[in-house]
Amino acid sequence: MHSHSLHQWTHDHVFLGAAHDRNERRTWLVVALTAVMMVAEIVGGSMFGSMALMADGWHMSTHAAALAIAALAYRFARAHAHDARFSFGTGKLGELAAFSSAIILAMIALFIGYESVTRLVAPVTIAFAEALPIAVLGLVVNLASALLLHDGGHHHHQTHDHDDDHHDDHGHDHHHDHSHHGHHDSNLRAAYVHVMADALTSVLAIAALLAGRFYGLSWMDPAMGVVGAVVILSWSWSLIRSAGSVLLDAIPDPSLLVTVRERLEVDGDKVADLHLWRLGPGHTGVIAAIVSDNPQAPDAYKQRLAEVAGLSHVTVEVQRCLHHAEAA
Repeated sequence: MHSHSLHQWTHDHVFLGAAHDRNERRTWLVVALTAVMMVAEIVGGSMFGSMALMADGWHMSTHAAALAIAALAYRFARAHAHDARFSFGTGKLGELAAFSSAIILAMIALFIGYESVTRLVAPVTIAFAEALPIAVLGLVVNLASALLLHDGGHHHHQTHDHDDDHHDDHGHDHHHDHSHHGHHDSNLRAAYVHVMADALTSVLAIAALLAGRFYGLSWMDPAMGVVGAVVILSWSWSLIRSAGSVLLDAIPDPSLLVTVRERLEVDGDKVADLHLWRLGPGHTGVIAAIVSDNPQAPDAYKQRLAEVAGLSHVTVEVQRCLHHAEAA
């Protein structure tokens, strides 16, 4: 067989989300907004002697770094989408970035918690009137960033069918249904969580500054810090679990596993081995081993899964039942 005739059977392995480019642009914009706000809070805190504002500014700098990780992950995934070194493409790079960001988020939460407890024990003087406008501006920037990042991965449901069949002597079939189903983009979710964490700390800071200025409740500032740390830690843990499960190739959806098994086990055919894992946003990989008394071509089994949305890189292996073969 001539090598050029293999071209029609050769597949790319691009499993990026449907809104990858759009999400990348928006993430870079949020990085810029966060960086500008970070500088404003640090400079304002220095000018008005507000340790609380300076601390929030430095803590925002770590968020800017985490958001930059998300943006760079989009760029790297796009640049290396066709790199043969990555067996199943770069679709899971967003999960790696999200996991890293979640670790940073947890460290931020622990730092805020530590600082807050320290200030409960040894209170510091806060220039409430001067710090308030900057805290309000910080909240506005965070809400604008949140709107930009509001899970674009849940929109733009596009389906591009590109089916390629390949049969060999071992009864394998490779089927690509490049379907962008509404699976969330963990990288975008990580950036969104960072921005929401910033918005939460801004809301709590404003409440604490108002309570301190008008009611003299200075202890509210560090108390709100403790509350914020606990909430951010819970968000971080949720992100670590979801991104970590994808990195470990956990089954993305138990109900999808049941659906695939039910569609394959027809007319006495049995699924001996079945693997489902996430290749990227909207892409689930499938490897199935079928044992049958009357084995059919892999294409027949692939057709049974044709209407299941979101399946990409489907590989089917077919074996004749040994007991049936021996009886014959």
